[in-house]
Amino acid sequence: MPIRLAVSGATGRMGRALAALAAASADFRLVGGIARSRRVPPDPAAQAYGRIEPPESARAILEEADVLLDFSAPEQLARLLAEQAEALAGRALVVGTTGLGPEHAALLDAAARQSPVVVAANFSVGVNVLLGLVERAAHLLPAAGYDVEIVEAHHRRKADAPSGTALELGRAVAAARGAALEALRRDGRSGRTGERPVGEVAFHAVRGGDVVGEHRVLFLGARERLELAHAATDRAVFAEGALLAARWAAGRPPGRYGMADVLGG
Repeated sequence: MPIRLAVSGATGRMGRALAALAAASADFRLVGGIARSRRVPPDPAAQAYGRIEPPESARAILEEADVLLDFSAPEQLARLLAEQAEALAGRALVVGTTGLGPEHAALLDAAARQSPVVVAANFSVGVNVLLGLVERAAHLLPAAGYDVEIVEAHHRRKADAPSGTALELGRAVAAARGAALEALRRDGRSGRTGERPVGEVAFHAVRGGDVVGEHRVLFLGARERLELAHAATDRAVFAEGALLAARWAAGRPPGRYGMADVLGG
């Protein structure tokens, strides 16, 4: 029997990519989309949802779904978790929305007490392999000898910076070195910055054009440098990973999960 999907953020870029892939797969059936308004754009992929509702009137869609995929915005995710907690109970939740704060984490933790919740800054399989490689490299290359710079590039419409994926890469570096990212983080540089502190993890965000997503992690030593990088060339790679997570999450016990769990890492 196909897994029944609802998608929050149905009218966005990821929502349209998810609709196109899900509609072409016998493994899934779209039961509806959730957006900021009831307006359905004249896009064939978005039309695949059949019906689109805002969060406050999405109960019927959620009750029909096995899995909710959320690629919306922090405010919409918060509305959905707060207003539809009862309808979401027992249904798997796959969250790819970035720019989340402590208040969103608290809502997701509450949801995870009743449902399996998979949260990832990036659902690309390649990016999640990159996370493991970066953590290993940071463990082997000491902070005293190797400075870390993270450079990411995205399209001009991306709202948050650094990207959620860049921050996850930074957390992987910090964790491997036994520290919290907040203690090491630096966003960009300007003016007379002075000597670079040992252990600092710096982020640089590039925005422009139609860049889908690129991330580079540089380990810069005195006599050598190591660069680990990933470039997404099609948004469908994120949708494919999200549907992989949906297959994995359907029917799982309640709890918080990540893509490492989905991939068996």
